[in-house]
Amino acid sequence: MSKEISFTVDAPVGRRVVSVRYERRGAGDPLLLLHGIGHHWQAWGPVLDLLAAEREVVAVDLPGFGASSALPDGMAYDLDTFGPVLGGLCTALGVEKPHVAGNSLGGLLALELGRLGLARSVTALSPAGFWSEGERRYAFGVLRALRAGARALPVPAIERLSRSAAGRAALAGTIYARPGRRAPQAVAAETLALRGASGFESALSASRGMLFSDGLPAVPVTIAWGSRDRLLLPRQGVRAKRVLRGARLVRLPGCGHVPMNDDPALVARVILDGSR
Repeated sequence: MSKEISFTVDAPVGRRVVSVRYERRGAGDPLLLLHGIGHHWQAWGPVLDLLAAEREVVAVDLPGFGASSALPDGMAYDLDTFGPVLGGLCTALGVEKPHVAGNSLGGLLALELGRLGLARSVTALSPAGFWSEGERRYAFGVLRALRAGARALPVPAIERLSRSAAGRAALAGTIYARPGRRAPQAVAAETLALRGASGFESALSASRGMLFSDGLPAVPVTIAWGSRDRLLLPRQGVRAKRVLRGARLVRLPGCGHVPMNDDPALVARVILDGSR
């Protein structure tokens, strides 16, 4: 059962209280896990126990996603906000300067924590922010279509579709290379998480201008990209490697945009190697 924690953050409109749901397990050096837009902490489920065997793992629902409340009024869903929010969360949880791994939007946020000196290492799986304008428009169009589909389908239809491999491919084939491997209840839950994500539109709008163009001083960085990523195309990994000089670029054969389900053992090994 996930827990909730509330903490204060300095915002342009004054101090605000932010509440976040999180899952915590394992022991060892702390490792913070950040999901992508429209997802929830359970995206990390296939690798959670593998990571927790060597790390104290904290998987969070970002504000406005999963079971976490939306950001308070006056706080934008941009890097200037997420950096202090996630830094405040780590302080509140007593995990100062953790290793950080993130996927998609979460990968970009992980890199931002590294840039701010709030992470001891960063592993970014298909991170946002290394797209061309055409690639960004394509990805945003796909995300909006997925959101519209999730909101249009009645809940019984989502649950019924999730019970068959063909239905899971229809619901989650854009983000997984092997959606049939995902448990039916997991596909239904993440479709409902996308449907109910209060921060989706604000975060997507703010992401329009998120381009990562800075190096990360003295922070070990691993960039990993699924060879079958249909949302953020694998060539963006080469672009990220050029920007993040000194970063390790790892190919994830046969994996899609959210690779944790497609090859849990490989993804866990990449994250653990990156945090050693």
